Amino acid sequence: MDTIDDKTAAAAFRRLVEHLRLRTDVQNVDLMGRAGFCRNCLADWLSEATGGALSRDQAREAIYGMPAAEWKARHQTEATPDQLARMEASVALNEQLRRGLAD
Repeated sequence: MDTIDDKTAAAAFRRLVEHLRLRTDVQNVDLMGRAGFCRNCLADWLSEATGGALSRDQAREAIYGMPAAEWKARHQTEATPDQLARMEASVALNEQLRRGLAD
């Protein structure tokens, strides 16, 4: 990862955010279940990267392109038991991988 310069990384990040804004049909629970992260995770990482200069709510608005509550009202559907189970398994895998990297 250190081989990617900041300008290139920033351009890729902006493209990812743009893509996620376009794909409102993809629920966060599905992203979590399949990829182990979602829009909220990305916003939290953004907030952390700013050292708290952006609050979590500000970072989420930057990722969603609108307040997160508004995005949820417009686009979020109720999660199914299968979606929730996949998400829980993915979160557990994330923890296992983090522990493995820490060892």
